[in-house]
Amino acid sequence: MSIITITSILVTCCAIFSYINYRYIKLPTTIGIMVMALITSTVIILLPAMGVDILPTARTLMEHIDFSETLLHGMLSFLLFAGALHVKWDTLKQQKYIVGFMALIGTVISTFAVGYIAYYAFPIFGIDIPFIHALLFGALISPTDPIAVMAILRRAGVGSTLETKVVGESLLNDGVAVVVFMTILSIANTGHAEASHVALLFAEEALGGAVLGGILGYIAFLMLRSVDNYQVEIFLTLALVMGGYELAHVLHTSGPIAMVVAGLIVGNIGRALAMSDHTKENLDNFWELVDEFLNAVLFMLIGLELLLLPFDVHAFQAGLFMIPALLLVRYLSVLGPVTVARRFRTFSPGAINILTWGGLRGGISVALVLSLPTGELRDILLLVTYCIVMFSIIVQGLTIGKLATRYNKQG
Repeated sequence: MSIITITSILVTCCAIFSYINYRYIKLPTTIGIMVMALITSTVIILLPAMGVDILPTARTLMEHIDFSETLLHGMLSFLLFAGALHVKWDTLKQQKYIVGFMALIGTVISTFAVGYIAYYAFPIFGIDIPFIHALLFGALISPTDPIAVMAILRRAGVGSTLETKVVGESLLNDGVAVVVFMTILSIANTGHAEASHVALLFAEEALGGAVLGGILGYIAFLMLRSVDNYQVEIFLTLALVMGGYELAHVLHTSGPIAMVVAGLIVGNIGRALAMSDHTKENLDNFWELVDEFLNAVLFMLIGLELLLLPFDVHAFQAGLFMIPALLLVRYLSVLGPVTVARRFRTFSPGAINILTWGGLRGGISVALVLSLPTGELRDILLLVTYCIVMFSIIVQGLTIGKLATRYNKQG
């Protein structure tokens, strides 16, 4: 099946799901599309019992789509750049300590906390998991996804500072979590766990990605400043994302972190000093469309992934157990930095609870678990991850708006 055929089917399904959701279901777009995809997947799975079997065809289609490769080495660069492009540096700078702590230290703490919980809890459900793979699970489930929740929080009227905390943390910890995951995976594959080796690998990925992003962002800024043609400037940002991500891969540095840094530079310095108002408007419209389109496709793929999901009752039980455990870890990782920072600045009403409940898990987690070597353990971790992601997007995503609205009224 050709890539054109697969793309055509996906885009058509995405458009139909989006239309049905907008006209009748009226959920937030990304969540509505994912729910429609889940319903479609469930119907396809149940159809053989009614004498209609299109499940093999549907599975063949999904097997031609490498979800992990599609997201991690395709969509992610565009999504992170588009997200960073609209983050105001002045606001982010005011929140830099808490955002930095939650994205960097919080992600590492969450990785180990969830890893230890999984290591001791999974055997209760009849699942034996090596400690290094428990840490891998902690790393892949730690990144939060702001896409599904940001539109909801804006409608609920949360302040710009809280919005910046959510988006800033999510953009940074996507990159940090991928680096942590790749570092632990390297240890699992090679057996080298010396502190110096781990520190060098982490520095090469994280710091190297930040430096590369800064260099590429500044070069793009200089080029943008020298022209005044929005078509050319849009092409330059596309080249920055696509070429920059591939260059990061060749240099063995973090592409996600590079794209976040480059997006911040273009979105702030570039927007202020290198673009006319006409260019800003067209550039914003272009990247907002790219962002919306890719997220719609991503959430649809998450829902359709159910067609390939191997079911195991023990893994399902472990997934249900890990949902409240992960929320507890998230609450504690938010509570610490917010409590300390409250000595120096005020926070929006209910900031801790909103940041906890709004810490949705999404496509990054599914993509990372699918990047693990094929085997029984990966299938188990995939189902556990899928349970958490489904609860996170559907339950947390559809209730965070009411929670934010309630705190706004109290404030």
